[in-house]
Order: sequence, then structure tokens, then C-alpha cells
Amino acid sequence: MKLLRLATLLVCITGSLNHASAVQSAARIWNEQTLAAIRINLPNPPAHARNLHHTAVAMYDAWAAYDATAVGYIYNEKISPLPPNVEAARHEAISYAAYRVLRSRFGTGQGSATTLASLDAQLIALGYSTAVGQSAATGAATPPELGKRIGDAILTWGNSDGFSQTGYPQAYSSSVNPNMLTDRAMTVIGNSLEFPSQPNMPLGVGIPLIAYNYSADTNPNFWQPLALSSSISQNGIPIPGGIQTFVGVQSMATTPFSLTRTDPLKPWIDPFGGPSRLSRTGNPSVTDAAYKEGAMDVLRKSAKLNDPTTFDISPGAIGNNPLGADTGTGYAVNPVTNLPYAPNPAKLGDYARVLAEYWADGPHSETPPGHWHVLANEVADDPLVGKKMRGTGPTLNDLEWDVKTYFSIAGAVHDAACAAWSLKRHYSGPRPITMIRYMGIMGQSTDAGGPRYHAQGLPLEPGIVEVITAASSGIGQRHQLIWDLAANAYTSGVFRLGEIVVYSYPGEGRNQPAPQLPPVPATTQNTVRWMFAKDWLPFQRKTFNTPAFPGYVSGHSCFSRAAAEVLTLLTGSPSFPGGFHHQVFPANSMQIDLGPSAAVDLQWNTYYDAADQAGQSRRWGGIHPGEDDYAARIIGAEVGKSAFALAEKYWNGAIVNEAMIPQVTRLGNGNMRVTWVAGRGLKHKVQTSPNLVTWTDATSYSQSRTNAALSGDTSGTWTDTNPGTGLKFYRILCTSAP
Repeated sequence: MKLLRLATLLVCITGSLNHASAVQSAARIWNEQTLAAIRINLPNPPAHARNLHHTAVAMYDAWAAYDATAVGYIYNEKISPLPPNVEAARHEAISYAAYRVLRSRFGTGQGSATTLASLDAQLIALGYSTAVGQSAATGAATPPELGKRIGDAILTWGNSDGFSQTGYPQAYSSSVNPNMLTDRAMTVIGNSLEFPSQPNMPLGVGIPLIAYNYSADTNPNFWQPLALSSSISQNGIPIPGGIQTFVGVQSMATTPFSLTRTDPLKPWIDPFGGPSRLSRTGNPSVTDAAYKEGAMDVLRKSAKLNDPTTFDISPGAIGNNPLGADTGTGYAVNPVTNLPYAPNPAKLGDYARVLAEYWADGPHSETPPGHWHVLANEVADDPLVGKKMRGTGPTLNDLEWDVKTYFSIAGAVHDAACAAWSLKRHYSGPRPITMIRYMGIMGQSTDAGGPRYHAQGLPLEPGIVEVITAASSGIGQRHQLIWDLAANAYTSGVFRLGEIVVYSYPGEGRNQPAPQLPPVPATTQNTVRWMFAKDWLPFQRKTFNTPAFPGYVSGHSCFSRAAAEVLTLLTGSPSFPGGFHHQVFPANSMQIDLGPSAAVDLQWNTYYDAADQAGQSRRWGGIHPGEDDYAARIIGAEVGKSAFALAEKYWNGAIVNEAMIPQVTRLGNGNMRVTWVAGRGLKHKVQTSPNLVTWTDATSYSQSRTNAALSGDTSGTWTDTNPGTGLKFYRILCTSAP
């Protein structure tokens, strides 16, 4: 498929550059190359959100160099005089800039040989030179040299943006969260975790590397790395078995696109103060109920993974939720066509399984940030979209639309990674696998006079969470046989009286051989059944099970809502073109388990509906409790709006008019230090005045690149070594001029 596509593109470009652009813009071509590189690289959502962001910035800066109004974000150069064919020059400059960035970012590691060959072939297919693309940049005003200068500037900026380039996975060390480590009494030796008396030892899944039983010292309020005997990434790449490490741990200190904060040790956005915690003192806390309800919501969903109940999953029946909730009941009519949506029946179990697998970004994963680029491209390909900024004004050509789409949506998903992963690092919230297993081993917390009562136990709920009794384990009764994960077989309930059991999914392919690489559709189905709560598993691949980072907040929810906000603002409507978008899953096409039993058609009216389903999918899949999802949707909404607002200021030039208020501090030696929040890509100078009328240049225009650890190059500082004794005022001027 890729070879045919590449050959077709070559023919078009050889014949006519304008025709090639009509087929696919330069920005779209290199975005597709980025997504292809991500799909064969190890999944790391924050890393790939950053790769998408930096590539999008490179392409935008190359486009902006030929526009009188737009301001470059990192490298702001204006080509003058303009070449006779501006679009051809942009096509070439964008290609060299993106090629430069992508060859560096995907030049090593998993899939690098394939990616480098693809990048080279793409550049050649476009009629350009890999030798030129890989040579040192010069100061010439030609498109290739401009593109190379921009690519180099992006890579240099990225080297100091706080995101470690040490590879995957990241070490989980004491720098992650000192408060959490103190609470957990963790001993850290070098870059490795040691567990001499560690309460949250890695949790064995499948055939555990570390035999471990919960004890009263276990803390259920923090993330618990899993010990996997064999680990395969969601896109089918083997990872050495062992203890999970914190993927994306460095995102707490990574420079975002539009977010700001005052304390570099705190999350970028934290409106809710962290996840619910389960009291460990014997006295219930104010968040105990919310903690238990989060686990119960996951268990209720797990119990319905084979539910044959049929219901309508069209936009006419579901969706249209308020932000941070799932209380919507759909749309009376399609808001674009003003006609009702056709019913779309599906079995609840099929729907839940498809939802969990689709949004998990499975065997061909671009990771969630890339998934929303795919959706944005599908929107761009729809002739109904119009390609008018905010839905009004002139129709943009494909290149301008794509450049602005990627610049804003990639900035949003990068900010979503910074926002979500800073919360993951700060709070290290637990995953349902720890919450449910811990409470199940503690007992039940509903019947104080009943067996196995414990304040930290699971709430009892008929058909979901129960206690094995003599009556329930009798012949023909529901607890006669209980699935025993360790034995991979049923055991008699009569010998396990008093144990807590849940009606849930027993895990992928427990009677099957190791999954093939890459994953293929399943040939059998493991149905929900009664099993021990201590063995509970999410609806995920057994070689993946639960992501290798803490829960709170949901990355899927944050990425998705942020992207949905950008697409809404870009297109001027919350609705997909025509008020309808969908994804069909044929019968028996799933990888995790055999299914669905019949084709399932996921449908959405709005970008928000799709984003909400992404968040819901993580609860159906057993990855997050509800509060991880809902909080992230609200945070994602703020992130997306902030990112689009900033992106728009760059392409319409308004960023130059942003007020910059200097902060003046008298130093101990009498000097005055002037600091300001600067616009990235702009040049600034300081002026002084004795009377607010006459102003004198104290500095010349220069780029602000200070305090990189806090905010990259968006802070400026200058010290006045001769402030004098009278009144003195300071102001900051900026320019977009090179």
C-alpha cells in the first residue's frame, strides 16, 4: 500500500507541482510520515506528542517565512523579495525542515532503519535531494537552506526544552515525586528501585517475576508498577519482561506550547487537588466513598463485557454530554442536516469491547496524540469541511489549512501531555488493578456483621461483588466454580468460603498460546465469569495489561478533549462535517478477544462526542476510574482553547501586540533586575525613562532565552547596573523582524 501510494505521488510531482499540492499538501505528506514513524516506534504518548508538535512548528515556521503577517514560533525569518512561485518555495522549505527534524527524532531506536529509508524515499519522490537535506545549513535564502535552518533551530530548542532524550522507558527515580516516595518508604539505589520492605512491590500479572502477597502495609493510593513475564507494546513490539518503569516521567519539566505556571515543581493545571484516596487509619476519610465508587464503576463495566442487551448507539441516542459528565441523551436531529439520525443498534457487550479496543490505539497505534491527527486529516479530506478559518472568511488552500491545523492541534496535544503527565508525576495516582485487588483482599466494607468485613474492603453489590457462602457455592449455584487465575482453571467455591469474588473479565487468552506478533484477530473469547477479586484484570492485552505510568489523570481524555476544542475552533463548528463521522468494526475483527459478534459502527456528531468516548473507553477497558476521565476532560478543554488562542495569535500576527509587563527587583548591590514574559520567536528590547515621556534604548533587540528550566525561551531578563537615584521607569518592546 505504501509503495503504490509513493509511486503515485512521484508521478504527480514530476508532472506538476500544483497538481501534487492538490493531491496532498507538503504539510500533509510530512505529517503522514510522522504518523508512520510513530506507528513502528515504541509507544510513548508524551514523546510522540512532542515529536508531532516540533514537526508541526518546523512546517509552520517554514510557511510563515513567506507570509507578511504570520510570525514564526521558533525561527522567525522573512524571505524578501518573495520568489515567483511562493507555494512551490513553501513546499520545498517545509519538506527540508520536516525532513531535518524527523531524521533526528527517529534516527535511532525501534523502527529507525525503516523510518529513515521512508523519509529519504519521500524526499526523493518530491524531487529533492537527501544529500542537500543532510548537509550543513547555510545562510542562503533558498527554500532548502531556509528549511534546514528552521529544522536546526527546532532541534536546538528541543535540546533544552526539559524533555530527556535518554530513550524509552524512563527510569523511575527519586526525582519523580519526593512526597510520594517518602509516603511509600521507597528506597532508591542509582536508577533502580529496591524493595527490601517496600509496601507497593510490583504486582505480578500472568506469570509474575516477583511472588508477592498484599499486606496491611500496602498503600493502595499510589501507582503500582506491574511485573510482566513478557511484555509486548500495543503496536506489537516486544519489550524485555520485568518491572514497568514510568514512561513520560520527564514531562513534568517539559516546556509546553501555551501553558504557564508560577511553580516549576507543581502541575501546569490542577483544579481538583489530586485523586481520591482510601483511608488507611481505620477512620473513613471524606474521599473513601469516591475511591470505592471509582473501583465499582470499573467493575460494573467489566461485568457487562458480554451483555447481549441491544441499545441505540447513534448520535440520536448517546452523546451531547455536558463537559466532565456522561449525562447526555443524544441529539433530536442532526444539527447540520436538520434530519433525525438513523438508529444504530448494537449489543452492549460488543459496543463496550470495541470502544475499549479502538480508543486504546491498538496494533497500528499512532498513540492518542497521533490518533487525533488522523481524525483531523479525515476532516480535512471531507469536501463538506469548507476549510475556512473558524468557519468564515476566504477558503484556505490545502497547505495553509494543514499547516495551521497541525500547528494548533499538535500544540494542544503536546500541552495535554504536559498537563496530564505533570499530574501523573505529582500525584502518582493508582490504577484500577491496584485499587480492586487491594480492596478485594482486604474484604468487604458493606456488612459490618458479615464475613470478611474490613473498612477498606470492596462494597458488596449483587451480581458484581459478592462473598462466597455455603449457599452460593452449592451444586448448581453461581459460586460453585470460581475462576482461579493462578491455576488458569476453575476451583471449587465450597473450599474458598468467605473470599471476595467479582463477576468480571478473566483476562485475554488464558487458554491460548502467546499472542502472535503483530497482534491478529482473536480466535476464541473469554467470557466474564465469577473470579477472585485478588485476581481482577482489565480488558487489555495480557502482555500489556495496564500502562506503565500512574493513572490520575487520563491521558486519553486530556488529549482528546484538547484536540476536540481545537477542531471546533478551526472549523467554526463542534460538529464533524455533515454532522456525522463514524468508524465501522466488522464482526470478529478484534485482537484482545473474539468479537464483536456483529459489526459495530461507532458514530459521532461532534468532536466532543468522540473525545468523550475516548475517555469512556478507558473505563470500559479497566484502565481508569471515572474521576481520572472526568477531571482530564475539563483540563483538556482548558488546554485546547489555550493552545488554539496562542496559535492564532502567531498566524494573524497579534502576538506582536501582546502586552509585556516588566517585573523590577532591586538587588542587594543596588542594581535593578528587569524580567518579563516574552513571546517565543520574537525579539525584545528594554527601554528606560525618567518621566514616562522620553524613552531611551537600554538594549538592542534580541531573543529572550533565559530560565530555560522553567519556561524555555519565554522569559527575558536584563540587569540595570546604573539605575541612578531618581525615578526610573522600564518598558519592553518587541518585534517580529528577523
